Amino acid sequence: MSLPVAILAGGLARRLRPLTATVPKALIDVAGKPFVVHQIDLLRANGVTRIVLCVGHLGEKIQGSLGDGSRLGVNIEYSFDGPTLLGTGGALRKAMPLLGESFFVLYGDSYLECNYAAVEESFRASKKLGLMTVYRNANRWDRSNILFSDGVIRRYSKEQASTDMQHIDYGLGILSRQALEPYPPESYLDLTTVYSDLLARGQLAGYEVRRRFYEIGSESGLEELGRHLAGHVVGGSRRD
Repeated sequence: MSLPVAILAGGLARRLRPLTATVPKALIDVAGKPFVVHQIDLLRANGVTRIVLCVGHLGEKIQGSLGDGSRLGVNIEYSFDGPTLLGTGGALRKAMPLLGESFFVLYGDSYLECNYAAVEESFRASKKLGLMTVYRNANRWDRSNILFSDGVIRRYSKEQASTDMQHIDYGLGILSRQALEPYPPESYLDLTTVYSDLLARGQLAGYEVRRRFYEIGSESGLEELGRHLAGHVVGGSRRD
């Protein structure tokens, strides 16, 4: 049985306003279906069927639309930020009781056609507390922020990028419960802080993905994914 996945879908999606003023980013229509349904279809095709949606802004609309996930062939549970936004890491910290000992982490605006089983296998083999998937982006679709060589993440920084950084955080990771336990619950925490702290402790494995990422964090990304999905039907597990 595959690990469960936490989908981080609690952001305010300011870059997509006014589109997201009344509709959460997860429910934006892409090629005829809500974006999150495309994500779920892809996860299910890769054997990932236990989903925890970490929601905040307009999260009740996501829950109302998807329910328990049974009609989509998956099991969905929800973890709400509450009155205060907790950040990507804080949302995971709050959702820990639903996630078990280890779990995938997927950004709520990312569509990632990779081999999820191979990522999980790499995490288990690493014996580390966390794993980050990376992609050799070379600043093509977004600014590269990782120095990755010989299968190892050497440096990671979104604020201090350098020319030798040719890879980027792909948008999919795996964390163990132990990776989040040191942080106080119900407090703001960014996932980048968790990854950076794990790297500093020698507890962050890296896995290089060969297929590019798609995202709907911007209007151009939304249009690009729409074109990709309009000409492509999910029919099986993805291979790197």
